[in-house]
Amino acid sequence: MSSALKKALFQRATEEGFAAMGVCRPDAIAHAGDRLQEFVDAGMHGQMAWMGERMAWRGNPAALWPDARSIIMLAEPYTPTHDPMAVLGKPDKGAISVYAQNRDYHDVVKKRLKRVGRWLLDEAAKSGSDTAQIKVFVDTAPVMEKPLGAAAGLGWQGKHTNLLGRELGNWFFLGAIFTTLDLPTDPPGIERCGSCTACLDVCPTDAFVAPFRLDARRCISYLTIEHKGPVDPALREKLGNRIYGCDDCLAVCPWNKFAVTGRDAKLAARADLVEPELGALSRLEDAQFRSLFSGSPIKRIGRNRFVRNVLYAIGNSLEQRLIPDAEALFDDPDPVVADAARWAAGRLGDKP
Repeated sequence: MSSALKKALFQRATEEGFAAMGVCRPDAIAHAGDRLQEFVDAGMHGQMAWMGERMAWRGNPAALWPDARSIIMLAEPYTPTHDPMAVLGKPDKGAISVYAQNRDYHDVVKKRLKRVGRWLLDEAAKSGSDTAQIKVFVDTAPVMEKPLGAAAGLGWQGKHTNLLGRELGNWFFLGAIFTTLDLPTDPPGIERCGSCTACLDVCPTDAFVAPFRLDARRCISYLTIEHKGPVDPALREKLGNRIYGCDDCLAVCPWNKFAVTGRDAKLAARADLVEPELGALSRLEDAQFRSLFSGSPIKRIGRNRFVRNVLYAIGNSLEQRLIPDAEALFDDPDPVVADAARWAAGRLGDKP
């Protein structure tokens, strides 16, 4: 019964828009907790204090929910239809990570996961397993999705630490369904990066201290999203025009030639967020920021942190016509924004 149920579940998941599915046991990532502990002990998590919390749950899904017998991992593609690196050659535009160019994936993927999960419970009940239970997770709980995805056979964690697969590329979100049902497992993914170092070589800030090892404190995604306060002046120039996240290591991966096309329009890029004007973004007040990014993951970092990023990009643009936009924020109520404005103006030749 369980094999037939798993096969039917995969069919249902693909109908919902997921591109791949795999199953592993809760104890399948025995060494993940140790690696996470080393990462945190080295301070490479920066200001992300939550990574050091509930460590036992992160490293051992069985501790998170002892009743779980199977973990179903699902991949949802968001492969861009445009070249995400093209905007980097347009210094007066802002580069926003592809995953954030439309709706918040947490909401989109979780709703789909819940529908798949409810279907699974209904089918299990028809077979007599009317006491089956599920829990769904999308990057919002102490769950290490990438190691679990590798353990479930969706792919492997590449040298850039992200999950990638032979038939997926690396442009996809991960969702997890924990269940008390005992489903057949899949063989774990096999690492196939070989001698390729494209993702390591392209990193603007040299955030990879070694293959498969990232120092978040130098990662542009961390600096523009998670890091509060001013960014180290030594790193500001390296941000370029990236104002929310960074896709460089994902974009250069050769396995993307097999990337699956995304199917959900809610995850397709909004035209106004592919190459937005830095000057216009710098002028956003809080209400305007919230309106522009309603339903977007960008809204989470707030206007001040976002405008801070925009000002760093303005400084890096070397476009002197943007000096007035920087000068207009010299006296911003937020001291970090004001600092970024003065730095940007200084880079552009002004002397605030």
